[in-house]
Amino acid sequence: KREERGFCYYYDSDVGNYYYGQGHPMKPHQIHMTHNLLLNYANAAVMTKYHSDDYIKFLHSICPDNMSEYSKQMQRFNVGEDCPVFDGLFEFCQLSTGGSVASAVKLNKQQTDIAVNWAGGLHHAKKSEASGFCYINDIILAILELLKYHQRVLYFDIDIHHGHGVEEAFYTTDQVMTVSFHKYGEYFPGTGDLLDIGAGKGKYYAVNYPPHDGIDDDSYEAIFKPVMFKVMEMFQPSAVVLQCGSDSLSGDRLGCFNLTIKGHSFNLPMLMLGGGGYTIHNVAQCWT
Repeated sequence: KREERGFCYYYDSDVGNYYYGQGHPMKPHQIHMTHNLLLNYANAAVMTKYHSDDYIKFLHSICPDNMSEYSKQMQRFNVGEDCPVFDGLFEFCQLSTGGSVASAVKLNKQQTDIAVNWAGGLHHAKKSEASGFCYINDIILAILELLKYHQRVLYFDIDIHHGHGVEEAFYTTDQVMTVSFHKYGEYFPGTGDLLDIGAGKGKYYAVNYPPHDGIDDDSYEAIFKPVMFKVMEMFQPSAVVLQCGSDSLSGDRLGCFNLTIKGHSFNLPMLMLGGGGYTIHNVAQCWT
């Protein structure tokens, strides 16, 4: 039997700085781009730190060409309508998740004060179920990474849709406090009642505030600031994660809180992630 000798990978960051000239097919910069993809790809082992093995295996295996072979699993894992099967599905999950986990690692190593992954923030995905356009919950995986170095992590969600996937994962722990401002009632996912406050050791560590429709910036700020101040004062987190869903901004076709970008401007979060937002102009403005 051949002896295993491991794997060796060489990369010099300067290699991408060279340029063969306009129109030349050889482009050293592509090596730099490939290296970044390698660093930020999340493998199945990373994903199964929260998600079930069979769910990850399913996502890795399914594609548009073999969907008919997975009809039962598609129903079981809630894949097919809001969460369709498309070419490159698993690679998309790898990139989204890898960026968030890599950002958390950077924060843990104190290599940055604020890390941003706009491709992340997919807060609806559950342990063995896709939900609300989300397949892998990169937020949960990033928080689990942060908990390796931080005793308490605050998760704050400003998406108009309640982040039930994240709340569910940490509902019984006092190490993570989840705070969500969202639309509640006959609106997806239908969770996040004001009285949902956590359970067991996590009781009072889930905070849900569903503002009224049509709330403006001044009213939102009048609620947001005291809630955030009190949470920071009482919980005293050492790491903060913000899900920046931009669908609570004016003009978004899936949101009706009539907020403008000004109302979401603050400098507290350390790990900033994307999320909902279905009007391109608003998303670009908010995330810029």
